[in-house]
Amino acid sequence: MAHPVLMVPGWRNSGPGHWQSLWESQIKGARRVEMPNWEFPHRQAWVESLDEALAAMAQEDPAPPVLVGHSAGCLAIVHWASRHERPVQAAFLVAPADVERKGCPEVLRDFAPIPRQPLPFPGQVIASDDDPHLTESRARGFAESWGLPFVLVPGGGHLNPPSGYGEWPAGEAMLREWLR
Repeated sequence: MAHPVLMVPGWRNSGPGHWQSLWESQIKGARRVEMPNWEFPHRQAWVESLDEALAAMAQEDPAPPVLVGHSAGCLAIVHWASRHERPVQAAFLVAPADVERKGCPEVLRDFAPIPRQPLPFPGQVIASDDDPHLTESRARGFAESWGLPFVLVPGGGHLNPPSGYGEWPAGEAMLREWLR
């Protein structure tokens, strides 16, 4: 890739069989942001960890990175974008967690309210029509408010290993194609 890639996993990190971990090992130079606490996330700490990771990447490669978020990691990205101004090439936001929904785990409520202003960089929102953590209409609403195109993956669940998305070659191809 012409730009560095930074994986931004969600709550509890992305294990070794998760597509983010697999892509990280397959995409040359890809990295993962290390959050201070994967089990008990706090918005401010995650936003600052993301900013520190981006600063460190900029020291090594001046090309703006592509951010690849999943679930609560997507929320860390949109909260970061509402407060910081480092160059970012794009954001690939997969199955953003709806932390404002009824039944959301209390540990994720710190990420509410979800910012609704347009992001200062391009990207796309990818979600399914049967995600237990995000309705399709909410996903489309997030994409619209963030000024990003929406991609629907029918029957994809939360687009994670329990939903059958460990290896996700179609997603990686989507990312690579979109970045051309």
